Amino acid sequence: MLREPALRTAHSPLRVADTAHPGGAVRPARTRRGQRRIASLSSRLASGLLAGACALVFTGAAPAAAGGDGLGGIDVVQVQGLLDPANASLLKGAVRDAEEAGSTLLVLQIDSTGALDIDVEALVATIRDAQVPVAAWVGPPGAVAKGAATLLAAAADVLAVAPGTVLGPAAPVSLDDPSGWEEEAVVGLLDYLQSDSGREASSASGLVSGGLDSGEAVESGVVDLGAPSVGELIVSLDGRTVETPGGAVELSTATVVGEGQERRRSPNQEVRFAELDIGGQVSHTLATPWVPYLLFVAGAILIVFEFFSLGVGLAGVVGAVAVAMAFAGFGHLPRAAVGALPAGPRGLRLRRRPAGRPPRPLHGRRHGGTPRGSLALYGGSARLDPAWWIPLLVCASVVALMLTGMPGMVRARFSAPSIGRRGLVGETGAAEGDLDPEGLVRVRGALWRARSHGSVPIGAGTAVRVEDADGFILEVEASSPPR
Repeated sequence: MLREPALRTAHSPLRVADTAHPGGAVRPARTRRGQRRIASLSSRLASGLLAGACALVFTGAAPAAAGGDGLGGIDVVQVQGLLDPANASLLKGAVRDAEEAGSTLLVLQIDSTGALDIDVEALVATIRDAQVPVAAWVGPPGAVAKGAATLLAAAADVLAVAPGTVLGPAAPVSLDDPSGWEEEAVVGLLDYLQSDSGREASSASGLVSGGLDSGEAVESGVVDLGAPSVGELIVSLDGRTVETPGGAVELSTATVVGEGQERRRSPNQEVRFAELDIGGQVSHTLATPWVPYLLFVAGAILIVFEFFSLGVGLAGVVGAVAVAMAFAGFGHLPRAAVGALPAGPRGLRLRRRPAGRPPRPLHGRRHGGTPRGSLALYGGSARLDPAWWIPLLVCASVVALMLTGMPGMVRARFSAPSIGRRGLVGETGAAEGDLDPEGLVRVRGALWRARSHGSVPIGAGTAVRVEDADGFILEVEASSPPR
């Protein structure tokens, strides 16, 4: 649990060090300059005047081009969906990059329902200890900040919300471990984060069990301001002073552009947007609860399909890849002990039946395997459960496939080959024994009961030709030897 003393201790050394550093760096420089005064005063004075003139020229031109001193740009990082390892890595990287670039402001655009498989305390501490001012914006309209996302927003120096958004509830903090945080601990942390940022802390307990819409949050002082867009938030922060671990910082984020009725405020420096790269997007997508579930079921069906088909083809390879990706996603999700097995091949178990009888694609006692697995797949918070229509659609598709597509495939794979007797008309063979008038003949390498056409006796070894089929008996007559 991240406790108040830990956060305060993390801030204090940074402020003391930052205050002490300039004094420690200036005094030695003055001593060295005093020791060098034995050199020629006139020569150094001339050099100093020339250097000073050049510095004034270039430093006077630079701010005009850049829009002001110390403007390192504004970074906006978009945090959408679950706060999983991919999004946590994105946030930590954004803070690190903003510090290295000397950014004026880091904006967190939040739309998240909670944390999954991450260290929430470490992530909150990363935001609190950032050396650059951090503003959190819950948006765009319709966005939410629940669970750990509520704590993340409260950890920012400035907290804003867009119209139509909801802040809270903060519990459960971690969706994969709903009982991992006690309510008192969450209330205490929210109270500290709000107070440390100069916001209303008395409503912290209400944010734990319930949420506040944007209007209530602004009116109660839980957030600093309302802003319909990121751009409006940026220009609204111009001139605001925020406390960072390095001390107080007055923000310069806007300038006035246009004339007359066209006058408006606009960001006075570059605004850079950061989001997940391709690898992060894949990892984030696989951690979305319904995605590995769907991949697992689809992969299992494809593997079953490949097992009952002749040869090894694309279906088996795709199915194996889908199952592997599903288990990569399951690695971040709290799996129920018995959920996955019935949803997979066991729930799709097929049954081989004797040749000539229609195959039954599902064991009678296994018909509910996939629905049971779908309902018991995940543990943790109920927020991780897929929408009700996803398991319904998957189970209906599986049942339809098992009842319509698989029987024909199983029959083709395992049924004994048969040849229609009518299809043998015109074929030639040989009598295995005397036909007087009935006996056995060999046609296409198989033995058949046969009767001589017109009851004319046919001797053993005589070449015969099939003239007709009467039920299970072929009618043959003597013919020239088969080629």
